[in-house]
Amino acid sequence: MREYIQQNPNRWADQIRLRRDAFAGVFLIVEGHSDKLVYSNFVNSETCEFVISDGKEQALNTIKILDNDKFTGVFAVVDADFDRLENNLPESPNILLTDDHDLEVMILKTPALEKVIKERGSEEKTKDNNIREILLKIGQEIGYLRWISQKNNLSLRFEGLDFGKFIKKDTLEIDYSDLIKTIKDHSQKQSLVNQEIEEKIEILRNKEHDPSQVCCGHDIMQILSLALCKAWGTCKPTDVKAENLERDLRLAYERSYFYQTQLYFLIQNWQNTNVPYQVLNAIASE
Repeated sequence: MREYIQQNPNRWADQIRLRRDAFAGVFLIVEGHSDKLVYSNFVNSETCEFVISDGKEQALNTIKILDNDKFTGVFAVVDADFDRLENNLPESPNILLTDDHDLEVMILKTPALEKVIKERGSEEKTKDNNIREILLKIGQEIGYLRWISQKNNLSLRFEGLDFGKFIKKDTLEIDYSDLIKTIKDHSQKQSLVNQEIEEKIEILRNKEHDPSQVCCGHDIMQILSLALCKAWGTCKPTDVKAENLERDLRLAYERSYFYQTQLYFLIQNWQNTNVPYQVLNAIASE
């Protein structure tokens, strides 16, 4: 069976059903290849087969179809995004959410971050800084903008955004007016009114919000990339591209970190509820 669900989820639900004739184990649907790279360290490759959905909606829709057919032995792990903040939790027991906004934020909250900073950053520049707190604080501001874009169907485009246009490289201070201008220009949405955007954000903003639920991990990687070039290091931009830092963090993410997550316990619970299907490898099941 192809590894990717790229088109109609009905078609790929059919492919999973057909695959059952040859494979009696678990089908674990994840959003992307990088998710598979992380989760494959914890699952039993002989009894659990990955299906890459190429996006959250595809994963959710495929599970919905298979749930309706009472197809067993399949579940999905997807990013929470803003679902917890919106109190929009999945009804299906076969859909599990990441602890935080996404898998990247989950990894950032572990000592994997300190490992990467030690390797890439300047000890002198980072020793008195709460790196994680600063990253989450800045990322939260961008996260709120992502959130209002989603809630209000603004169709703002964040992919390929130049973070250096609104974050000062030496102090990492964020200029909110520049942020909104940059995202409007980048999205070709100049007709949007800055004040209206800021008002919508203020309505959402709440000091009780957990930053790790608001922040997008990809944004934090861009911030970290910028910081390691001046504020926290002396790296060349080409040496600390966001995608390279994501890879470094994945490699630094130890099994013991995953075993402390809520997601790990949710997978354990799914496994215990869906006997005889085996997801986790022997070490992870202990």
